[in-house]
Amino acid sequence: LLLLAILVEYLMAVYVVTVLGNSFIMCTIYLARRLHTAKYIAVFHLALSDLCGSSALIPKVIDTFLFEHQVVSYEGCLANMFFVYHFMNLQSLTLLVLAYDRLVAICFPLHYHAIVTKPAMFLIIGVIWIFSVTYFSVLVGLVNRLSFCGSNVIDSHFCDQGLIYKLACNDNSINIMMGKISFGLLMCTPLILIIISYFCIALALLKIAQGGDRIKAMKTCTSHLMLVAIGYLPLISNNIAALTTFIDPNTRIINNSLRQVIPSMLNPIIYTLKTEEVTQSIKELYKRSKVHQAK
Repeated sequence: LLLLAILVEYLMAVYVVTVLGNSFIMCTIYLARRLHTAKYIAVFHLALSDLCGSSALIPKVIDTFLFEHQVVSYEGCLANMFFVYHFMNLQSLTLLVLAYDRLVAICFPLHYHAIVTKPAMFLIIGVIWIFSVTYFSVLVGLVNRLSFCGSNVIDSHFCDQGLIYKLACNDNSINIMMGKISFGLLMCTPLILIIISYFCIALALLKIAQGGDRIKAMKTCTSHLMLVAIGYLPLISNNIAALTTFIDPNTRIINNSLRQVIPSMLNPIIYTLKTEEVTQSIKELYKRSKVHQAK
């Protein structure tokens, strides 16, 4: 009970920091004209995805543990499944978009502003939304073809599709296939493409003769690399652990919930502390507010 109380308090603190941090970074990008660029459209979208993803997950987890509301309606379960998966996917694909931004900036610096434009970024994000909404509508819709004639208890912190289809007592082969496609296409593929992009970036950096220019270029990638590490390393380690060793269900639930909420909390902190453009914009906005107050 003590451990459970600590977990609930921790999740509540994480959620508050996530909401405040991501709201702060979105407001900063909206108010600071110097951040009205294609790159920060993607950063704004990442913050929005983090905020919505945490809101789809954490309040329900807190409600389940704190008030013991462990029963969810069938429709509510499907809605929870859709929004959690949808925003997790948006977070993953937005990290890929930011990798693309860094790839063009370093490998094709003279053409960057012609390639990575604001209309192009809005188009990319729009395509991501259409793809994600369509894909997960199909994924969730396929659950309706399942019949549940036995247990309806899910040992998870949200309506996990992978656990739901295991409870079915009719053919679930299509759902299994969709689950494998989801992991391979939506989790592994973006990570592989990000790794390839940074391999190309590394080759481009080796061609830069002056060490100072190389370090300056590398610094522009620091924030993104940290976000990728925070987002993907826990995911990979959790899956490796699940495949190689037995994990207690409660431990797995805690690990998975933390894996999904910690990156959303840290992303705005990293961008605030590690990105000079954001730091300067915050200082300018603060000075501007002081001037308005003085008047």
